[in-house]
Amino acid sequence: MIDMDDLGEAMVERRRLIALAYRLLGTLEEAEDAVQETYLRWYRLSEDERAAIDNPAGWLSRVASRVCLDVLKSARSRRERYVGPWLPEPVRPGFLAAPEDPADRATLDDTVSTALLVVLDAMTPAERVAFVLHDIFAVPFGDIAGVVGRSPAAVRQLAASARRRVAEQRGAVAPLPEHDDVVRAFVSATSGGDLGRLVTLLDPSVTLRSDGGGRVSAARNPIEGPEKVARFLLGVLTKRPTWTIRAEATADGLGFTLVEDGTHRGVANLRVVGGRVTDVWIVLNPDKLGGWR
Repeated sequence: MIDMDDLGEAMVERRRLIALAYRLLGTLEEAEDAVQETYLRWYRLSEDERAAIDNPAGWLSRVASRVCLDVLKSARSRRERYVGPWLPEPVRPGFLAAPEDPADRATLDDTVSTALLVVLDAMTPAERVAFVLHDIFAVPFGDIAGVVGRSPAAVRQLAASARRRVAEQRGAVAPLPEHDDVVRAFVSATSGGDLGRLVTLLDPSVTLRSDGGGRVSAARNPIEGPEKVARFLLGVLTKRPTWTIRAEATADGLGFTLVEDGTHRGVANLRVVGGRVTDVWIVLNPDKLGGWR
C-alpha cells in the first residue's frame, strides 16, 4: 500500500523541481523533461546508493540543475533552428508557487515573469544557474560550485554579474499600479481599433516580438516603432474577427490574452517604462499555452 504522506511529499518535491527547472529553462515542457531525467537518474541508483544520500532533496536539486545546465548549453543551436523569435512560456500568477519557496507570493510571481526570463535568457548558462539557484532558491555558493564546475568565489561573481543585469531591468520598469493602468488603456485602444490612441501609449523605441514557433502564423522578425507595432496589433484582430483581446493577470502584472470561443490563442506580456509600453511579448505557439487552457 502507498503511504499517502510519502506520496504527498514526493508531489511537493516534484513541483519544487519543476519550479526550479522552469526558471532555468523557460518552458514547462523542457522543465518536465529535465525533472523526468532527474528522477530516472535517482532510480538508476542502487538502494544502498540512495540510502547513503543524507539529503535526497538536495541531491535531486543538484542533478536537476546539472541537467538544465546541459540543456542551456545546447540552447543556442536549438534556437537557431527555431522559427521566428523564441520567447519563454507565460504562466499564470502563482502557478509555480510552493509553500517552501523562500519568498512571498508577489516576489515569486516576479521570478517567473516574462520580463525577467527574457533577461535570464541573455545570460551565459553558468550565470543563469548561479542567479536562479542562489537568489531565488537560496542555494549556498559552495553547492552551486559543484553544479557549474567553478569555485565558490567564481560562482559568487557569476551571481553578482547576473544580479546587476536583473537590477537594471527591474529598476526601470513602472510600479505595478502604473503598469496595470497603461495596460488597461492599451487593451481598450486595441480592442476599439483606436490607432492614434494606441500609438501614444507606445514608447518611441517599442519592440514587439511574437512567438509562433512555426506552429501558427506570427511575425518572423521583431517589429519596431509605435506606428508599425500599433498597425500590426490592429491588423491581427482585423484578420481574425473571431478573436477578442482582454486584459488578464499574468506573472508580469496585467497583460492581455487573445481568446477565441473561450480558448486562449495567445498570451502577451508588456514592459512599461515611464508611462509607455517599451516591449510587447506575444506567445502564440500552442505548445506554450497549455497552462492557459
